[in-house]
Amino acid sequence: MNLRPILIHPDPRLKKVTEPVARITPDIEKLAADMLATMYDAPGVGLAAPQVGVLSRVFVMDATRDPEADRRPMVLINPEISWSSEEQNTYEEGCLSIPDQYADVTRPKQVRMRWLGLDGKTHEEEFDDLWATCAQHELDHLDGVLFIDHISAIKRQMITRRMVKLKRERARA
Repeated sequence: MNLRPILIHPDPRLKKVTEPVARITPDIEKLAADMLATMYDAPGVGLAAPQVGVLSRVFVMDATRDPEADRRPMVLINPEISWSSEEQNTYEEGCLSIPDQYADVTRPKQVRMRWLGLDGKTHEEEFDDLWATCAQHELDHLDGVLFIDHISAIKRQMITRRMVKLKRERARA
């Protein structure tokens, strides 16, 4: 397991639609392990392959927020939403590719997602609250969509300017 560098917005790779994974390979297994390690280290509740520069339809998540609870690492390959609730939920979202920036985003409160697991089998599960928000946020990444694409243009431009400044500062350091 290796920690991978997380791309910072704006980066053109974060806006690309990813390619489906044809089959589970050792490279995909290594990617998943590296992504989980990177997500936990960040720390975050989700991480999509494009955020580490890999344009494959893979994301990891663990929205267990209680430090006393057991971790529940999940690897979702070729995920798709098979159902979403009409009831909406607004959650203050952030993103490891847009550090220290947050905005309220409204999404379906519950979603049912289908995906391929590392075991090569199809899985389906219903998520709600933070888990549902996280799953939708990460699925968006696989389609080249960032959480700031769900907010006003003015707020999006302000956040993007902050990220450009951050990247300049990091490049100088």
